[in-house]
Amino acid sequence: MIGQPADGSSRAPAQLVWSPENPRVLACLTDSEITDCQLLPWGSNYTFVVEMDAGENGKSLGIYKPRRGESPLYDFPNGTLYQREYASYLVSQALGWAFIPPTVVRDGPHGIGTVQLFIPSVEGAHYFTFQTERDDDLKPICAFDCVTNNADRKGGHCLLGLDGRVWGIDHGLTFNEDYKLRTVIWEYSAHPIPDHLVADMTKFLACLEHQEPPFAELSELINSREMEALCRRLRKLIETARFPEPGPWRNVPYPRV
Repeated sequence: MIGQPADGSSRAPAQLVWSPENPRVLACLTDSEITDCQLLPWGSNYTFVVEMDAGENGKSLGIYKPRRGESPLYDFPNGTLYQREYASYLVSQALGWAFIPPTVVRDGPHGIGTVQLFIPSVEGAHYFTFQTERDDDLKPICAFDCVTNNADRKGGHCLLGLDGRVWGIDHGLTFNEDYKLRTVIWEYSAHPIPDHLVADMTKFLACLEHQEPPFAELSELINSREMEALCRRLRKLIETARFPEPGPWRNVPYPRV
């Protein structure tokens, strides 16, 4: 399988990796030719590793999640998970918390969906293996999950890249208008949110209230009630400036990793 060597590691061939910092990476993800598409053998939704060829800009790997491969859920509208994946990327960029790999919406072998840049990661590393060492990286992810109402932050959704950065993946279960926060990151519960993160949220809320970018694009991805709920969550987090505490409902996803 492309992107998955025989030894089971998650290393990708160096020549097949575009840098997340490459200013053309989004254009490459959007416009490249998909030359190979292989199903990943896990997960409740169909997910594919794709090889992409951008001509003179080289080749790379991506994670392709088509709308047609989404399993129906009782609490999220059908066929919207790929939109929520992309909305999460837009919000992370607007906040200045660039921990989600570059992500686009495009057509692919199985129809419309998201394609996200493949990030080579350290085999066996996940939230529970580095949580005590990476506070500065994990607090923005924790705050982001509160902002977006992430219903599925498993430990395996935090990766340690070979570049040394902590990355967050799998954001399809986000932006529900009802409170759905389910996460393994409760270590910061009731602790103060760092001032710089509060400042970032304040700027982002102002953009939404004045219908400045990315308001218009987000409005095409989540409905008006979900947008209003997003603003309410931002206001509450800014006002309290503390990470929320778990409630009496189910607060941790299954499985945890």
